[in-house]
Amino acid sequence: MLARLPGLGPRSGRRVALALLDKRETLLKPLIAALTSAERSVLACGNCGNLDTTDPCALCVNVKRDNGVLCVVEDVASLWALERAGVFLGRYHVLGGVLSPLDGVGPDDLSIANLVARATESHVGEVILALSATVEGQTTAHYLADRLVDSGAIVTKLAHGVPIGGELEYLDDGTLGAALKARRPA
Repeated sequence: MLARLPGLGPRSGRRVALALLDKRETLLKPLIAALTSAERSVLACGNCGNLDTTDPCALCVNVKRDNGVLCVVEDVASLWALERAGVFLGRYHVLGGVLSPLDGVGPDDLSIANLVARATESHVGEVILALSATVEGQTTAHYLADRLVDSGAIVTKLAHGVPIGGELEYLDDGTLGAALKARRPA
């Protein structure tokens, strides 16, 4: 089971399982308690899709954030990467993935209708498409740019500082900051 987690293969999964079993009291039981607590209390924000213990999430209720800028990300890991960099102070929208016909992911499988509705609100002046520089991410960005034409918001995307094939959650804070500042029309 552990081998199915990102970054762990069969050998790493076995090592983790053995370490947990070897130190049941200090590692395994606290981990079980933390996972049980997270399963009960963490939920997706009904507004943006972020994970938090409240709905709406802390980012959505923060009055210091700019309501006029909406940053669209693929997943919560990408949102957290931008938050960690501390370079964006607007609102977020988590799509829940990217378009991928080979994997059976189409527009109806993502939070696109909610995005279009949020972008057409009168106070949203810019929508930033902060999607991974993969084929699927860029295909999704083009699709979203087309869907957002009538929203009245300017649609931009991250600059080329993000490497081709790169995923936001693995980029350093400087690269994320430079890419966000150098965004351009989609």
